[in-house]
Amino acid sequence: MNKSLVALAILTTLSQTSLAAPSPDDDSNIEQMSIFGSDQSVNDIPGSAHMITEEQLEKFDYSDIMRTLTSIPGVYVLEEDGYGLRPNIGMRGTGQNRSEKVTIMEDNVLAAPAPYAAPSAYYFPTAGRMQQIEVLKGTSSAMYGPRTTGGVINLLSRQIPDEELSGQVDLNLGGDGYGKLHAYVGGKGKNVSSVFEVYRYQADGFKNINNTDQEADFIKNDYLAKFRLNSDADAKYYQELELKLKYSDEDANETYMGITDEDFNSQPYNRYSASQLDNISTEHKQVQLNHLLQLSERFNFVSTVYYNDFSRNWYKASKINGLSLGSGGIEAAADFDKSPSEQPLSFDVKANNRAYISKGVQTVLNADFNDHQVKFGARYHEDEMDRYQWVDGFQLDQSYQLTQLSSGTPGTDSNRIDSAKATALFVHDEYSVGNFIFNAGLRYENMTISRKDWGTGVSDRNQPLKKDIDNSLDVFLPSLALTYKVNDDLVIIGGVQKGFAPPAPGNKEAINEESINYELGFRYNDSLVNAEAILFYADYANMYGNCTASQGCDDENIGDQYNAGKVQIGGLELMVGYRFETQSITFPIDLTYTYTETEFKNAFDSDLDTWGTVNAGDELPYVPNNQLQLTLGAEGDNWRSDLLVRYSGEMRTQAGQGTMLAGELVASRTVVDFAAHYSLDEQQELTLNIDNLLDETYVSTRTQGSIMVGKPRTLILGYKYSF
Repeated sequence: MNKSLVALAILTTLSQTSLAAPSPDDDSNIEQMSIFGSDQSVNDIPGSAHMITEEQLEKFDYSDIMRTLTSIPGVYVLEEDGYGLRPNIGMRGTGQNRSEKVTIMEDNVLAAPAPYAAPSAYYFPTAGRMQQIEVLKGTSSAMYGPRTTGGVINLLSRQIPDEELSGQVDLNLGGDGYGKLHAYVGGKGKNVSSVFEVYRYQADGFKNINNTDQEADFIKNDYLAKFRLNSDADAKYYQELELKLKYSDEDANETYMGITDEDFNSQPYNRYSASQLDNISTEHKQVQLNHLLQLSERFNFVSTVYYNDFSRNWYKASKINGLSLGSGGIEAAADFDKSPSEQPLSFDVKANNRAYISKGVQTVLNADFNDHQVKFGARYHEDEMDRYQWVDGFQLDQSYQLTQLSSGTPGTDSNRIDSAKATALFVHDEYSVGNFIFNAGLRYENMTISRKDWGTGVSDRNQPLKKDIDNSLDVFLPSLALTYKVNDDLVIIGGVQKGFAPPAPGNKEAINEESINYELGFRYNDSLVNAEAILFYADYANMYGNCTASQGCDDENIGDQYNAGKVQIGGLELMVGYRFETQSITFPIDLTYTYTETEFKNAFDSDLDTWGTVNAGDELPYVPNNQLQLTLGAEGDNWRSDLLVRYSGEMRTQAGQGTMLAGELVASRTVVDFAAHYSLDEQQELTLNIDNLLDETYVSTRTQGSIMVGKPRTLILGYKYSF
């Protein structure tokens, strides 16, 4: 019998100890979707835990998840397009590339297109429509796999309103053609409830494409519907059944081609003519069915069935005059735009066409044994990535006229399927003894990760396979944490956890990533002050990097895994918040700081643009030693304003040690954002947002051997109507 079915049968048997159920509260649905639930205080979480509430999200009303997450210590982000369309997020020194080392969830369900077989998150839930964001790092993330070396991000989507009928319309217009429409309407009945939401945002972009009339624009649409049936409140066994349907699409003229240092200094917001065809189109469909069974005051049973279908084709320049972008191609494109020669510029445009499926069933039994709060969980999951790609050839002549030279056959450039099947079981016990709270967890993962590869030049899948590889492994992941309540406001926390990330498919020698993670610190909360300081240390037995196009890997090496072996990462996370209150105005102040040290302990060679040749003692790339964010606010009866100052220290773009070379670093920067809200009445509000208030011109990343530039000053005006 399938292991997941055995687990479900065990949990069902455990749940038959039911008594009379209490009347549910209005937050029973949130309990299914969130990590923290409605009753648990973040202060009680045994480790680094942060909740960004709806009120906090509305301060700056970001659509860019990376701007939102900089308020969390220990989180690192790499800007790419300036709008956060494809986030690059890391935690506590893990790699940021496409957020592949972080477990991303929406409503407690894995959100990456193929979280086991191909974790790089070319799809990311639209952050602007979220009602709450939860972030866990270290020992507190042990229940949420498969990636636990860094941490977990859970995005809580729009919940069905508690009122009979309520809704909101939010309109925004801004610079560079920015526009946003966000609206929802819904209500709660005695037994039937629902909500409908639409989120559309777009921009002409802030980059001009040389010698064309094209813009680096994008349009993204996101639609959500939820329907809930529930039993009567006085039913012996209260139940809820909720259906979630979601659809999103995107059309963006985005590229991997950055610019040279020379052009950054003279025309930072230009793109080369050879990138004029670059475009990514995506489509995402989701069905999720949640069931809550309230067995008694002590037991409830939460189950979810989910199905995600994501497809994308990023049609983008891959070689210029036969050179890859990171090996001279960028320079060739730059030189041609400056002084086109008699020899036309030839370039390949690769259709990075991929289709993803992610589906599964998961269930959790929550049991209250007085001093013991126990969770038993199980999940069976399947996912796959289907690559069916081709390359077209083009050229530009002296007058920048575009001619297509060749048309590729679909499947001939890359024709393979990576897939995974995984069963996960966990048990977590929170045991209270006086002022001590012990948290012990054990997670078990059994997975098979496969690759079927027909090789290049083959489009017919009836042909023999060049590779047919399965990787199977079992892993046990224990965690132990301790919380000591000094008093009602102050707690001391500490813990140890085994971190894990599955190996890449396609290589039987590929091994999983493993680490032992430690943390120790304290949290303090009272009516005016909140503070947190946590020391963290991760001792990796093996850290790996996956070779991807976004990291500058050559076509023949894409998909390879490079094992770094021993790596050590440590640092300090600090948060301090204070509310200074006068008779008429409140001044909230929030400070977030992260200090990080990293070190490779082994020497090795890799094809990763960011690692390259590594020597023992080298620091990891794209991890700044210092990050700081300061938010200063002022709140009146019907208005508020906030100023956000975000500092990121210099960071390496390649592994190394000692003095950073000019072409191998991203310089430190300070970016300031401003937001203001004014309430016309109880239902209407006007907003003003200015991103990058001081119009700082800065390098965001140097992937592909070229510069991606950060978004310049952008002013956005908004109007919000609520009912």
